[in-house]
Amino acid sequence: MIRRIVLLLGCVVLALPLLAQKTQLNGAGATFPYPIYSKWFSEYNKLHPDVEINYQSIGSGGGIRQVLAQTVDFGASDGPMTDEQLSQAKVKILHIPTVLGAVVPAYNVPGVSGELKFTPEVLANIFLNKITSWNDPAIAKANPGVTLPNQPIIVIHRSDGSGTTYIFTDYLSKVSKEWESAAGKGTSVKWPVGLGGKGNEGVAGQVRQLQGSIGYVELIYAVQNNIPYGSVKNAAGNFVKASLEGVTEAAASAKSMPADFRVSITNAPGKTAYPISSFTWLLVPVKGKTPKNGQIMADFLTWMVNDGQKMTTQLTYAPLPESVAEKVKVAIKQVH
Repeated sequence: MIRRIVLLLGCVVLALPLLAQKTQLNGAGATFPYPIYSKWFSEYNKLHPDVEINYQSIGSGGGIRQVLAQTVDFGASDGPMTDEQLSQAKVKILHIPTVLGAVVPAYNVPGVSGELKFTPEVLANIFLNKITSWNDPAIAKANPGVTLPNQPIIVIHRSDGSGTTYIFTDYLSKVSKEWESAAGKGTSVKWPVGLGGKGNEGVAGQVRQLQGSIGYVELIYAVQNNIPYGSVKNAAGNFVKASLEGVTEAAASAKSMPADFRVSITNAPGKTAYPISSFTWLLVPVKGKTPKNGQIMADFLTWMVNDGQKMTTQLTYAPLPESVAEKVKVAIKQVH
């Protein structure tokens, strides 16, 4: 009996170093890419059971704050960090583009289950509180034949610092001078009207529950929650509903990708380009908290560019253009 206990204790002692070898990486930030990041981190763990990557979907603003505070191994944002924010970093931070996505106007209009069309002016004026009813003539003009109710519009926006907000307000600032001067673009802005929801999940939930509401969410959240979303008139004058093809064409409009990957592709000029499209980025310090953490981060990023991209379309994200993927592979070499 004593010998068996000794043997068991010996096995436990031998196993302890194996348990101790498990490495955790922690990240936080954007809700926009959360579905694909969850998939990637799970798949990477299957390949590397000794590595666990934890990710908190807290919004881009929170991701930027945490990576600057060095409380996480990496952050995530749909709005690029500003020069001022980057200057606060104790270690150089890279913007690593991961996928492309679309922000869509999602709505809950009684009696309207089909696709509504939105012009840039209508979207800007709804969020400026200048169009306040669903049967407004400007909405009706873009939607001939649709019976629109005399129903007040309830605007839903993000309450947290959000890259999805950055993308949407970047777009509105390009198409409306009045919006640009009244609120501008940013991960957080002073909204002229509306109720706040936390995360893409929160906005989608409120739109689903409140009749007469409209909000902006990443495409996958509208699809998963079965919420109608409209087509948007693009810079070429065509109404385009969000699709992988439309997002890809918007990305193709970025003829020259800046070396730091901080680029805006909203209101792109292509004929079928979806106008509220964007890259989303992982915010990666070039030097890991430990050499091992840095090595794992670099290995994950390489896997993400080579293998993870094949998983994007099933979750309604567009993969990186090949030209961008090649530049990302070069940038990853800085991570250690």
